Formats: sequence, C-alpha cells, structure tokens
Amino acid sequence: MTDVTETTETVADAPAEKVAPRLKQRYREEIKDALQEQFSFANPMQVPTVTKVVVNMGVGDAAKDSKLIEGAIRDLATITGQRPAVTKARKSIAQFKLREGMPIGAHTTLRGDMMWEFLDRLIAIALPRIRDFRGLSPKQFDGNGNYTFGLNEQSMFHEINQDKIDRVRGMDITVVTTATNDDEGRALLKQLGFPFREN
Repeated sequence: MTDVTETTETVADAPAEKVAPRLKQRYREEIKDALQEQFSFANPMQVPTVTKVVVNMGVGDAAKDSKLIEGAIRDLATITGQRPAVTKARKSIAQFKLREGMPIGAHTTLRGDMMWEFLDRLIAIALPRIRDFRGLSPKQFDGNGNYTFGLNEQSMFHEINQDKIDRVRGMDITVVTTATNDDEGRALLKQLGFPFREN
C-alpha cells in the first residue's frame, strides 16, 4: 500500500512537460517535408519557415485625443499576449496637426512559441469570424516571401470583449519568413492554413 502512494506523489511533483504549439508541431512533422519535396531542396535548412509576426495598429486620431492610444495598446496586448511598443511620429507635419514624438500607433513583434500560437488563433478562429470573408489576397507578398495584410476590426479575435470596444480599430499583420521568393512564401503560408483566394 505504501509503495502506491509514494509513486503517485513523485508523479505529481514532476514538472509539467512543455508542449509545443499545435501549428509548430504540424510544421515540423508534416509541412517541412512537404515543402522540401515540392521545391526539391537539397538541404533541410533551406526549407522556409516563419521567423516573426509583426502586428501594427495605427491610430492617426491619437494626435487629437491621447486616450485613443491607450485603447490601442490595451487591444493589441489582449490580442497578442505581449505588451506593445508605442510608435511615435518621426517629424512634425502641420497639416495633420502632428508634432515630432507624438504617439501615433502601437506595434508588437512576436517570435517563438507566442508567434506560432498567435498564427494558429489567427488562422483557426479569427479569420473565419470575418463577415463575408472570401479569402486573403495572394498578391500581397513583397518579393522576398514576406506577407502583409490588413484587418478592418479587432472584434474578430475572441480575446476582445465585444461590449468593451470603445471604437473599431484596424491593424496590419506582417508575416516574415525565410523564403527567398514569393512562390516559396506562398506555399509555406498555404500549407500552414492561410486561406488565399484563387484569383
């Protein structure tokens, strides 16, 4: 009888094993091999992967009302799980009533497991919640396999409480990859589950 209780105690005391994010695991087990076969890479290190995701929220009206930037920071922190950095104006522009150093937006850069978890939530939960969503444009690559797209509102992320939204805020999301051209980048993101339009 004593042996049984001792073993259960040691199992409970053992540190919890860190589980890799679902999308990262899928990339390692399935996607990497599929891409290596598709582009016939000689070296597995040539297979493209995602290095970082940059989420940017511009708040042009923050020049008139400084409280707006706080809402953007709060929403971005809730969506990404990471405190964003404030983007400040680099130079003064009189027509926009903008002075150098004024806060005009917020951005955050995700890497590692947080990046994979964010991409998984974006693809599986957020994008399908967009009304009348017909897919992402396949033409918004930059020539080096990196992809940037915009979202009109933050409410598609389930972390955002619909009742507490003070105003609708759009955002730009840039997915930076190690791909050398757009075809490799597009193939990588398609394998990850990005819903591209056919045209």
